[in-house]
Amino acid sequence: MAHSAITETAVKPLTEFKYLTFDVVGTLIDFEGAIKAGLAEISARSGIPVDGEAALVVYRDARYEPGAQRFPDDLGRCYSRVAAAFGLPDTEEFRQLMIDTVGEARPFPDSAAAMARLKGHYKLIAMTNARRWAFEKYAEKLGQPFWAGFTTDDTGTEKPDPAYFEQVFDYVAKTDGGSKADILHTAQSQYHDIGISRELGMTNAWIQRRFAQNGYGGTIEPKQFTEPDYHFHSIAELADAADAAFAK
Repeated sequence: MAHSAITETAVKPLTEFKYLTFDVVGTLIDFEGAIKAGLAEISARSGIPVDGEAALVVYRDARYEPGAQRFPDDLGRCYSRVAAAFGLPDTEEFRQLMIDTVGEARPFPDSAAAMARLKGHYKLIAMTNARRWAFEKYAEKLGQPFWAGFTTDDTGTEKPDPAYFEQVFDYVAKTDGGSKADILHTAQSQYHDIGISRELGMTNAWIQRRFAQNGYGGTIEPKQFTEPDYHFHSIAELADAADAAFAK
């Protein structure tokens, strides 16, 4: 797929949006790196090797299971599945270590600077499936770029539930007089964001963080791929495209 944005003649120009809504975990925050880091620490302490990419597949499958909890609290339960698959010690200490490690996950190297640039063009809105306690940590690491932020604790549901998106639409309309037509939805997850945003009639931008890797990693795989309106490999590429568009 193309390395940078689809031409502005193909979709609504970047200059015509007032808001950018963002998935946070996986798009701005490197949760896969945090999972691998936590497992590497457990591996070192236990003397048992772990293949990080293979562990992400076990984690992803665990997230499909009935009884899955909200992120990142669910990392304790998911660790039990990973431990069983790789023969790691399944202890309360290590389950909490995974929750804490992912709760402290860091931004991708480009995220904070790119969000600061995008904030100059749009009102930025977080739409995360993380709980509020984790989101507040992530937002601080990103430099507090958000005009508004929605978490599963606020919405009572998770993406891809359309009800999550409807709450954001209502907030934008009541608070700022905007509509979903004014929003560019930005995310790396085909399953949680890109597919449903298309169904809801939004314009979207797919941030393909795993463009150099095979598979979907720790993100739930969609039933079918949705061709995005805009396609980037990083938030920095989106910021570059927005800067260029507004400079014309």
